Amino acid sequence: MNLATIVGHAGGRCKGAFEEQDAWKDEPNEGRDVRDAIHEHFESMVGFVDKTNDRRSFDEVERALRDQVFTLGRLLLTYFVAVREERSDKIVAKWTRRGFRPRKRERRFLSTFFGRVTMWRTYVRRPGGTGLHPLDFVLKISADGFSSFVTSMAARLATLVSYEQVTALMLYFLSWSPSKTTIEKAVLGVGHHTADWFEAAPPPDGDGEVLVIQIDSKATPTATEEELEKRRGKREDKEKPPSPRHRGRARRASRGPNKRRKKGDHSKNGRAATIVVMFTLKKARDENGKPMLLGPINKLVYASYAPKRHAFAIARREATKRGFGPKTRKTVQLVTDGDEDLERYAKELLPRARHTLDIMHVLEYFWEAGRFAFKEGSDELTAWVKKQEQRLYRGRTASAILALNELDVRESNRKRLDQIRSYLRKRITMMHYDELRAEDLDVASGAVEGAVRHVIGKRFDSSGMRWIRERAEALLQLRCIEINGDWDLFASFVEERLLDRSEESQRLARVLTSTPPELPTFGVAA
Repeated sequence: MNLATIVGHAGGRCKGAFEEQDAWKDEPNEGRDVRDAIHEHFESMVGFVDKTNDRRSFDEVERALRDQVFTLGRLLLTYFVAVREERSDKIVAKWTRRGFRPRKRERRFLSTFFGRVTMWRTYVRRPGGTGLHPLDFVLKISADGFSSFVTSMAARLATLVSYEQVTALMLYFLSWSPSKTTIEKAVLGVGHHTADWFEAAPPPDGDGEVLVIQIDSKATPTATEEELEKRRGKREDKEKPPSPRHRGRARRASRGPNKRRKKGDHSKNGRAATIVVMFTLKKARDENGKPMLLGPINKLVYASYAPKRHAFAIARREATKRGFGPKTRKTVQLVTDGDEDLERYAKELLPRARHTLDIMHVLEYFWEAGRFAFKEGSDELTAWVKKQEQRLYRGRTASAILALNELDVRESNRKRLDQIRSYLRKRITMMHYDELRAEDLDVASGAVEGAVRHVIGKRFDSSGMRWIRERAEALLQLRCIEINGDWDLFASFVEERLLDRSEESQRLARVLTSTPPELPTFGVAA
């Protein structure tokens, strides 16, 4: 058989990712034959580039070479598997000693970065039992039909763009793509390993002497029970509409009319995710000898839809990993927006942390109170708030709060003003901004505010999105891993776990799944 026939002429367009291996579809391929096809294809590529009297543009050549390079990639992967199979005597013997009997080679299709590759591997079977392909275990191939690289790439892209956009990107760059359903299954499957990764991940090297922890929350749109019931309902078998506009009408008719929302109702049906940002600062001095803190160093982002206490438990665990244990004498600063739950968990799990109330949050209260006495947008309002801000920075927090008593407000606004005053008084010990600035520590939660927008807002709060928390949790944690720059380490971690699972059960493990992981429970119960 002339195996080079699968390549086609070097200047033509390749047949497609799922048609190239038809020459080996029905019989095993020998390594030497594949190698000959590789050489023939490569020489054909060189000949394509090295044409005489050439009037082609650079773009024409580049576009044609792309397809040929992908074909070469499939050939090389096929050759790799064929050679490993021919050298697999020791591997098969290992399983033979375990009571398995070798049978003939069996075919398998594997979807790779370059397209679909045909693999032929020896099959071994235990008498009266199940069988397996030893080479699949050695090559660390899952049972899903996709290479680990493709599965990881699909899940990683999904942390950046929607599932539909992932299929479009992969189709554009690879000429093939898994379906949207497969991509979601990859996210859910890989997402089952995130909790173990965060627990097992080693602490970073070269940390600073001061630890800063910032915590906040962000609500994302969540599907209501009514919406879920419509999704899960049995679909009626109807004639296919003749065009997209008619399909849209049919979908709207099947959903029924939208209920008019009452005043105060929100279509978002938001469910909050709590996000933690941690980093260290390195002690130094400026040119005048004044102490300063350099950073941030080794920033870590973690987010989850689990209860808020879980986020604090994670912060406690990570702080201990990084040498800031419960009894540490080093400086640990916690910055929040003053949420009562966060304050309570801070006292419980981070008792030695210097809990700081975000000054921007405080100033918002002063702006609100000032609008009761001054006209919105007036110079008087701006000047009054600026005066209180200066008092806060100078350590005169009590004076700033007492200034609320001097406001001439209507009786209807008196109750809200009293609430603001009470809120600030209870947190006066968290507002030593003069001391914090003198020590070059944070007085605002800018890092976590930015993370809320970047980690959660950009990916989970776009128009038309409706999430199920457990399914969104897997994607949220994967997005954190990607943003932390740990994806490659995480992918290796998952691959090793799957290999261990395969060897233990003597069956190839699967990554893809339709079952989402449960919300984390670490630290949830006191």
